[in-house]
Amino acid sequence: MGGPNLEIFKFGMYIMFPIAWMYYFGTNLENRFSVPDFWPKPESTHRIPFEKEEIHGELERLRRKRLERRARRLEGDSEGVEGGDGGGE
Repeated sequence: MGGPNLEIFKFGMYIMFPIAWMYYFGTNLENRFSVPDFWPKPESTHRIPFEKEEIHGELERLRRKRLERRARRLEGDSEGVEGGDGGGE
């Protein structure tokens, strides 16, 4: 068996290994483990309207977009009925 020096070495390793591990992974995290351009820039994300005029403008934009999609969908449906064989048997 080993002597007291071995036991002191093992005790030192048991104490120092977790401390060294935490020091390595706990320091300089921003540079070591960061992925560049992972998060979008604030100017490229959605901006929540807070003012009454901005909210009304956003609602109007969404309404126009919804009506355009509805018009395209109805236009596609009417073309399918006129140009098709009725879809029956």
